Amino acid sequence: MIAVIMNILNTFPGASGYIYPNEYELHWSILIVIYPYLTGLVAGAFILASLERVFNVKVLEPIYRLSLITALSFLIIAPLPLLAHLGHPERSFEMFLTPHTQSAMAMFGFVYAWYLMVVLLLEIWFDYRKDIVIWSRERTGLMKYIYKILTLGTTDISDKAVSFDHKIGKIITIIGIPSAFLLHGYVGFIFGSIKANPWWSSVLMPIVFLFSAIVSGIALMFLIYMVTTMFRWKKLNMACVNKLAELLLYAMIVDFSLELLDFIHRLYESEESINILSEMISNRLFISLIVTQIIIGSVIPVIALVYGRFGKLHDEMRRMIYFIATILVQIGIFSTRWNVVIGGQLFSKSLRGLTVYKLELFGIEGLFMAILMLVAPLIILYILAKILPPWVDDEENKTNLEALPQANV
Repeated sequence: MIAVIMNILNTFPGASGYIYPNEYELHWSILIVIYPYLTGLVAGAFILASLERVFNVKVLEPIYRLSLITALSFLIIAPLPLLAHLGHPERSFEMFLTPHTQSAMAMFGFVYAWYLMVVLLLEIWFDYRKDIVIWSRERTGLMKYIYKILTLGTTDISDKAVSFDHKIGKIITIIGIPSAFLLHGYVGFIFGSIKANPWWSSVLMPIVFLFSAIVSGIALMFLIYMVTTMFRWKKLNMACVNKLAELLLYAMIVDFSLELLDFIHRLYESEESINILSEMISNRLFISLIVTQIIIGSVIPVIALVYGRFGKLHDEMRRMIYFIATILVQIGIFSTRWNVVIGGQLFSKSLRGLTVYKLELFGIEGLFMAILMLVAPLIILYILAKILPPWVDDEENKTNLEALPQANV
């Protein structure tokens, strides 16, 4: 009780207007910010992988497998922020035992299980099955037994069997595209369906979340591909890099247009909440929304991508511009999640006052825990890349890539 009182007293100087006592402390912290951020990366990475498998964009072949295992790495960690936020995370399993179909949050468990087991794991297994069988015969020591287990007893690598794997993998990818939309779209659905909160209540919220997920996923794979290629002392495939830049640019334009449309729609309606929302944007969210999300995370990367992709530059300068732009995009998308989750809790239910959010350093919902949640997927990705190498290094793929234009695709 004393801690709660002290927290209220510490927060009080940052509050303005009329705030109820139960509105001083925000219920959703940075962990709930990280959750939609991670699920967006999963959905975006998988959709990017589907472009090569389903839509036959062969220039993206160097990042196809990398996108799949990246999506899996982030998906494994995605529910952990929610579990850490719960007082008793072990009770989360009760939603599988006693499903409540009318609860959007409860149904997420089933969406997550479907996407993990039926979509990602199956597609990765069918895509790697031939390689796993070969590795189980060639490798020695512990890795030999790991690959033998991963074969699941299926060792047929004839042309007919491999052709069947490709067909099944394509079907799973087709199923996975709407599943990826559902995985992240439902997050926007949850926020958009809260009619009592004017900052969240919007029919465009699920669509904005989806396109921002595509933007973040493309930017993430762009960044990972460039970094891993550099550390492996390999040469970047500029055709692939340029195509990623184009896709990221187009996705950002659509995403920014949707966010602008949502803002214009709110401004046109001019409901009674418009005054408090305007005050919140100009005061509490000015740095995170106007500066970080719009200017640093959207406008500057778009200009950089246009200049880097269509300007007459040397490949080295082009790669440097791409690298900086993708980092800024990630900062912008994280700011978007922050502004949605935290921003929607900064004004009172009476629409007459504002409060502040103070981020702790330690604790289950502190900054260090948040950093751990963001780093953990990268550690898992490193381990998975050791077990299931995603690199396109064999002679056949090299020949295919060399046949593609290297600068203008």
